[in-house]
Amino acid sequence: MSTEIEKVKCLIIGSGPAGYTAAIYAARANMSPVLYQGMQPGGQLTTTNEVENFPGYPDGVTGPEMMIQLQAQAERFETDVRSGWVTKVDFSGDVHKVWIEDKKEIHAETVIISTGASAKYLGLESEQHYLKIGGGVSACAVCDGFFYKGQETIIVGAGDSACEEAHYLSKLCTKVTMLVRKDTFRASKIMAERVQNTENIEILYNTNTVEVLGDEHGVTGARVKNSVTGEVKGIPATGFFVAIGHKPNTDIFKPYINMDETGYIKYEKPGTSLTNVPGVFVCGDAADKTYRQAITAAGTGCMAALDAERYLAAKGH
Repeated sequence: MSTEIEKVKCLIIGSGPAGYTAAIYAARANMSPVLYQGMQPGGQLTTTNEVENFPGYPDGVTGPEMMIQLQAQAERFETDVRSGWVTKVDFSGDVHKVWIEDKKEIHAETVIISTGASAKYLGLESEQHYLKIGGGVSACAVCDGFFYKGQETIIVGAGDSACEEAHYLSKLCTKVTMLVRKDTFRASKIMAERVQNTENIEILYNTNTVEVLGDEHGVTGARVKNSVTGEVKGIPATGFFVAIGHKPNTDIFKPYINMDETGYIKYEKPGTSLTNVPGVFVCGDAADKTYRQAITAAGTGCMAALDAERYLAAKGH
């Protein structure tokens, strides 16, 4: 372990829309923020080809391009943006201790957690291929559904969010095929009934995806298998949506920060960014399992920076 300890006023962990927005506000408030980009610089948006629903971009913008612009804006106000990720924290005392890659130790007066969440995927080679080339695989129907207007799509999942996304797609697409792994939904009765009663949603129970099919342009369908009958068949579709959940990237904070059963950080007071540890704040998808949009993440990033600034002011800093 390095003996060198760096003291900072505001440490931001993570670099999606939440982290960069927090940095912009913290930097403008003379908090000299240090931001560590984490394992996936730019967060989930870097896997999104087109962002068309963020205000201020009338022609749309690619996810990576938007993150480059947000980083440049944070750096313009002298945010210290660094590559690297946090491997350990100690929030037990007055000083918030954070270790970067098990080597560097930082003592921060305030910490803003914006580590986000990672979408769960099926893990098929074909699925990952089309996800990487941006050719029809997505984990967010609200973000990407518009691109499949008037087309046929497939959605995998059986929970509330899968039902919600299927229903959302049904308003844009000519047909939505929903693949449910078991013979029942995990979703609440009201959500399950909503998709069951939607005319252009076909539900296939006991069905697993064998392969996502496509060509050099993108997805053309999927090969699926019925786990009871063993029947294998192809389903035509231009969009393949995966709605099997997200995992918040919060494991390292577990010993100190209050979370729900799935690992989303709990706000100490609704309508704020406060956690149960004074001086530690949270924003973005690490705490938000409901909306999960770039614009809402950015909004909570602003809140976290303002809350951190008030915390320091109250301490006379």
